[in-house]
Amino acid sequence: MSMNTDKKGPLAGVRVLELGGIGPGPFAAMMLADMGATVIRLVRGQGWDKHPILNRGRVTIEVDLKNPESIEAVRRIAQGCDAVVEGFRPGVAERLGLGPKDLHALNPALVYGRMTGWGQDGPWASAPGHDINYLSLTGGLHAIGPKDGDPVPPLNLVSDFGGGGMLLAYGIVCALTTAQKTGEGQVVDAAMVDGTSLLLAMTYGFLADGFWLDERGSNMLDGAAPFYRTYKCQDGRHMAAGCVEPQFYREFLRVLGLADDPLFTEQHDRTRWEEQGVRIAAIFATRTRAEWEQAFADTEACTTPVLSLSEAHRHPHMAVRATLAEQDGIVQPMPAPRFSGTPAAVPEPQAADATRIETALADVGIALAEARTLVASGVLGVPRREI
Repeated sequence: MSMNTDKKGPLAGVRVLELGGIGPGPFAAMMLADMGATVIRLVRGQGWDKHPILNRGRVTIEVDLKNPESIEAVRRIAQGCDAVVEGFRPGVAERLGLGPKDLHALNPALVYGRMTGWGQDGPWASAPGHDINYLSLTGGLHAIGPKDGDPVPPLNLVSDFGGGGMLLAYGIVCALTTAQKTGEGQVVDAAMVDGTSLLLAMTYGFLADGFWLDERGSNMLDGAAPFYRTYKCQDGRHMAAGCVEPQFYREFLRVLGLADDPLFTEQHDRTRWEEQGVRIAAIFATRTRAEWEQAFADTEACTTPVLSLSEAHRHPHMAVRATLAEQDGIVQPMPAPRFSGTPAAVPEPQAADATRIETALADVGIALAEARTLVASGVLGVPRREI
C-alpha cells in the first residue's frame, strides 16, 4: 500500500483508479476521496460531468477506451494504484483489457471493486436496472408506502447509495486491509441487490419473529404506529414522531395533553393505532410547525421538525457540527464518519486541468515528462466542458 501522506484522513496514501460510471460508483469513490485517498477518475469522452458533490475530491481525466494507446495508459495507472472502482456491466471491462485478470497480472496486490445492480453472476447479471428495480426484488420496496396505497420509492437512497456505493466503499477498505497483510489483491463484487438485502437484516429478523406483518402500512416502523410517523401541522409543514420507547412515548403524550387519555394506555395495541393516529393528527393540525418545534424543545419525546433540503443545513445542531455546510458556493454533506486521530480534510472540488492531471499521473509512478506527453497528445485528455 502506498505511503504518501500529503492528504489528510485515514486513507491518506491510498491511490484509487475510478473507471467512470454514474451514481453509486462515483459515490463510493467520493467516500474514499473524502477519507484522504488519491482518486483518479476517468470519463469516456462524454463531456464534462460537473456534478458538484459526487465528483468532488479527485482529478478527472478524459479517455478514449477505443484507443489502444489510451487503454495501455489506463493499465499503467492501475499498476500504480491500490484499488480500482469499476461500474461497467459484467464482461465490459474484460473486453477492454481492463478486467481483474488483466490488471492483477500487472499489480497482484490490486483491489478490484466492481459495482453492479445484480452482481457479477446470476440470470439477471447483464440486465439493465435502476435503484427502484433492485429495491423491488429485495422485499424492501413492497414494505414502503401507505397501507391502502402503492409502494413508494424512497428517493434512490437505499439501493444506489446505501446498498450500493457505501457497500462498495466498505468492501474496498476491507480488501485493502487484507492486501496490506498478504500482498494479494482480490475482486470485490458489490451488488445493489445484495447490499439492499443486507440493509433489511433487522426487518427480516422481525418478520421471522412474527413481529412484522408482510403488509405495507401495518407495522411499527412503516407509518402505521401513531408514535412513529409524521403529522401535518397548521401551516402544511410536518413534525416527525419517533417515540418508540415507553418513557419517550409518555413524554410525547404529555406534550400533546394526552397523558391521562384512556385511549392511549396501550402503546402497542395495533387495534387502537388508527384511532390514536386520527386524534393525534387533529391536535398537530392546531399549531404551526414552529410552534410544535418549540413545544417539543428540551423534551425527550423524540419529536422533530421535518426539514426541507434547503432548510436542513440551518438547523442549529446541523450547523454546529457542519454536517451540511456551504462549500464552493453550494450546500453539501461533509465527510463522515469522523476520526479523532486522522480527521478528513474539507473536500475540494474535482480538478480537470492539465497541471493537476500530470501531477496525479506522476503520483502513480508515471514520470512527469511522460505524463505531460500523454496529456499533450490527447492519449489522456482534459475533459471538455460541454455539459
